[in-house]
Amino acid sequence: MSHTLITEGNYSYIEAGQGTPIVILHGLMGGLSNFDGVIERFSKEGYKVIIPQLPVYSMSLIKTNVKSFSKYLGEFIKFKNFDEVILLGNSLGGHIGLYYTKHNPEKVKALIITGSSGLYESAMGGGYTKRSDYEVMKKKAQDVFYDPAVATKEIVDEVYEIVNDRSKLIKTLAIAKSAIRHNMAKDLPKMNTPTCIIWGKNDGVTPPEVAVEFNKLLPDSDLFWIDKCGHAAMMEHPEEFNGILGDWLNKREF
Repeated sequence: MSHTLITEGNYSYIEAGQGTPIVILHGLMGGLSNFDGVIERFSKEGYKVIIPQLPVYSMSLIKTNVKSFSKYLGEFIKFKNFDEVILLGNSLGGHIGLYYTKHNPEKVKALIITGSSGLYESAMGGGYTKRSDYEVMKKKAQDVFYDPAVATKEIVDEVYEIVNDRSKLIKTLAIAKSAIRHNMAKDLPKMNTPTCIIWGKNDGVTPPEVAVEFNKLLPDSDLFWIDKCGHAAMMEHPEEFNGILGDWLNKREF
C-alpha cells in the first residue's frame, strides 16, 4: 500500500487531498490498496479521499452485518466532522453505502456503486468446502476478475488466509447471509440521492443484470459499463473507471 494508514481513536484509515470528502467503502475481501488509482487522481482534483478500514472481522459475530457496518460508517463520518460526503462502494461496500444513504440521505451528496451487493448475492461466502486447497482458492480469486492475472499472489494469499481462519470464515458466511437479508429492492425507489453506477460487463459475482436493476429502481441514477471487466472495475481498469467517475462528478457539479 503506497499510502500511510492513520490510526486515530477506534479508526484506521487512509486520507489524501483537500476538499469535498469522498469516503470509499471496500468489499468483503477487498484491501484498501484496491483504490490506489482513485486516491491518486481525485486527491489532486479538489477532493479529500478517505478509506476507512471497515471492521469486517473485528466485530462480535452478532454485530457482523450490513446494519452494524453502516452504523460504524455513520460514527466515522461524525468523528471526522463531515457535514456531507460522497460515498463510493465496491461489492459489500456498495451495499453498506446504500444502506447508510437510505437512513441518512441528508449526509450523502452523491453515491457511486460498483459491483454492489444489495439486490443479488452470488453465494458471496459460499464455495469454501475445499478451503485448505490453495489452488481452489486461487481459482476463486481469479474468477472475480475478467483477467485472472489481476489476482496477484498477494490477493490469493489474503483470500486463502481468511477462509482458513475459522473465525473469519464464520464471519464471512454471516456477512453473506446479512447481505441477502438486507435486500434493498423495496427501498431503492424511495432513494433520490444522485447515484453513479459503474459496472464490469463481465462481472460474474454481481452480473450485469444487477446493474440494470439498480439503474431501473434508483430514481436518479446513471449506469456506465466497462468492457472486459469483472467485479472490481477500479482495479482492472483504473483509468477508465476514473474517467467515468470524473466526468460524472463534473457533469453533476459535485
